[in-house]
This record gives sequence, C-alpha cells and structure tokens, in this order.
Amino acid sequence: MEEDEYRLMDEAEATMWWYRALHARLAAALAPISGRVLDAGCGTGGFLAALAKTRPDLTRFGVEHVPSAAHRAAAKSNTPVVTGSIMALPFPDASFDAIISADVLCHEAVAPGAALAELHRALKPGGTLILNMPAYPWLASAHDRRVHNARRATPAELRDWLQATGYIAIKTQFWNGLLLPVMIIQRKLLATGNAASDVVAFPPWLDALLHAITRIETRLPLPVGGSILAIATRPLSEPTT
Repeated sequence: MEEDEYRLMDEAEATMWWYRALHARLAAALAPISGRVLDAGCGTGGFLAALAKTRPDLTRFGVEHVPSAAHRAAAKSNTPVVTGSIMALPFPDASFDAIISADVLCHEAVAPGAALAELHRALKPGGTLILNMPAYPWLASAHDRRVHNARRATPAELRDWLQATGYIAIKTQFWNGLLLPVMIIQRKLLATGNAASDVVAFPPWLDALLHAITRIETRLPLPVGGSILAIATRPLSEPTT
C-alpha cells in the first residue's frame, strides 16, 4: 500500500468501527487457541496491540512487508515484528499454533497459492489458519485500487484455494452483511475514480451505530457480506511425496 494509506490505518485501527469489528471476529476465532501466534501481514499492528491487552497468554509475532509499517507495528503492540514476505516467511517449519492473515491474500503483490502454502509450512500440524478476505470481485472499487488490492473472493473460491494447499476442516462465513447495501451505494454509485480512502474518521454517533450493526449480525447466519472470514486446519498427518 501507499505510505499515506498506512498512516491512515495507523491512526484509525484502534477506534474505527470496521477495524474493531474485524478484530472482534479474529479474536473470537483465536479464543480456543493457546501458544504461539503469528499475524502475517500485520500492517501497522492494530490487531497485535489488541491481543496484547486481551490475550497476554499468547506468544505473539508479526511479519510485515513494508519496513516502516513493521516498525510502527512493533512499537504499537510491544511485539516482535520482522520485515518479510508472506510468501517467504522468516520462520522455521511448524513454528506456530495459529496464524492470522487479514486482507493480505487480496494484495496484488501476493500469489494466494504460494502464500497459503507458506503459511501451511509455518503452522504446526493441527494448527489453525484464520483468514479475512474482501468479498465479491464485482465489489472492487477505487479504494481497492488505492490499497493495491488485485482480487476479491467468494467463499467457494476461498475454500478451493485452501483445499488445494492441503488445509482441512475449512469453515467460511460472511460478515459485514447488513451494511452491504450501503457499501454498494457508496462504492459503485457515489464513488469516483479518484475517491478518497475508505479509512476515515466517522462522527462518533455514526461510528457507534455502524459498530453496533456489526455486533448484531454476529447472531445471524448471513448469506452475503462485504468480507469473508475463513478458518482452516493443517492436518496432523499428511501424505508423503
């Protein structure tokens, strides 16, 4: 991403409704997990900082491709963060009990198959992979271009990628579905080719309302959504080649 977009993320991710909703879903997926956890493509460290407060029992690590963002993430979260690629992680095989990677496979610099294989390598057998991915290719917008997103996915596509790289027990779920009509209007009808970033400060009342809507939908089975959360497992044993 551009440096300006990292700056916006750094300023907004502790308070903006969308980041808080994302972090709540990632944390819920991590709830049964203990041990060593990697945030792969941790950006400026918002989720690692949240984990430092809510899950001090976890041994946290981060990796981020952009050195300036990695530095911000380490300072914000008091967590070891290294500069590196999700497709060539600077960690030994079977290093982590869980790996989170939120809105990284969508990036133009990332090959999803290669990245998922590398995450598989770094997970312990039986370890858990937690992904977030923007949904629906037709929802691509000026914001995607600003952050260098090259792809959005459907649940079926995401499951196919995971199965092809050896994951099992794959679960996918939409979220940010109640607000999808608003996203469509904003992204496809109102936005221009040079639209500003979606990462902005909202008036407090509006931010609180949007976040409340994302909390309500955690109790609902959503058939659509602006994002997809996926949880998968590296098998305990795998066929030899």
